[in-house]
Amino acid sequence: QVQLVESGGGLVQAGGSLRLSCAASGNIFSIKNMGWFRQGPGNQRELVATVTSGGSTNYADSVKDRFTISRDNAKNTVDLQMNSLKPDDTAVYYCNAVVVTTTKYSQYNIWGQGTQVTVSS
Repeated sequence: QVQLVESGGGLVQAGGSLRLSCAASGNIFSIKNMGWFRQGPGNQRELVATVTSGGSTNYADSVKDRFTISRDNAKNTVDLQMNSLKPDDTAVYYCNAVVVTTTKYSQYNIWGQGTQVTVSS
């Protein structure tokens, strides 16, 4: 019904930058919050950044001033610009969206398949 497709992960040296992108498709009526979460080796999944449909953003303290989240409501996309990357940022990054579908206007919490980000020291 609704799927999220991520792109942009990879290997980068410490201090470098990467940009992650996520596109939602399917029977979408509207999207409420969109965001990025990550799960590092041996860790639980944690919030990185979220953005509301109105553009309000929220960041984990560990990424403030280094990462920037943005979304395009017309295209149903959300991006994460990651600068000054550190080895601790190494993780699988997951796109997330709270979607209202055209099917009975039901609401779902949707996850992407994840994209690996590896930061070498």
